[in-house]
Amino acid sequence: MWKSARFTACHDQQGSASSSGIRLRSSLVCLWRIALESGLKLFPRAPLMAVASELRAGMAVRIEGQIYKVLEAEFKTGAGQAGGVVRTKLRNAETGRIWEPHFRADERLEELELERQTMEFLYSDADNCTFMNPETFDQVEIPRAILGPAERFLKPEMKLPVEFFDGRPISIVFPAVVEARVADTAPPVHSQQDNTWKEATLDNGLQIRVPLFIARDEVVRMEVETGRYLERVRAERKRGA
Repeated sequence: MWKSARFTACHDQQGSASSSGIRLRSSLVCLWRIALESGLKLFPRAPLMAVASELRAGMAVRIEGQIYKVLEAEFKTGAGQAGGVVRTKLRNAETGRIWEPHFRADERLEELELERQTMEFLYSDADNCTFMNPETFDQVEIPRAILGPAERFLKPEMKLPVEFFDGRPISIVFPAVVEARVADTAPPVHSQQDNTWKEATLDNGLQIRVPLFIARDEVVRMEVETGRYLERVRAERKRGA
């Protein structure tokens, strides 16, 4: 029977024994120690379950074998004994596709525990975005499809939390709001109407609609998920940042 060097060394430390029962116990102790040192999960933990009414943006769940990140979750109370319903917006961590299912408020879903690592964005190609751990220099590729609209705001050397499940990167935690420079737009016009907009192109190539008073080279603040303009970043605010 083949024995690994680690098992043999451990068994020798336990000492020889004439009793077969003691020898069996000694062997089990050695296997246990080797498994623990190797990081093996001897007793897999039961899945962590969450009630649908507890879902929040940023959580990760597994439904029918597919992993999803929760983008939105809204609880609607039901009439009488209905108990209510939870409307959600989920992104598939494999394909990036958006799904908007409804769940009963008391429906139980498998919640996943994610590991976060702060990583630095290096570059992107047609299919993937490459990030590097600045401490270990390990690199990972994340499909552009699963990043969603936020992928447009990535810049080289930007540091962001990357979320992993079972050692595989499944999402990036972007800030809800970012700033970008207007690369091109029509000359500014000061109007009394606040609901008049014009087209503008940002320095990342994204086209958005901005108020008429926005000028070229100004910095604007916008929502990452929707790409919606929020406000102009004034000069004094930029100097204080």
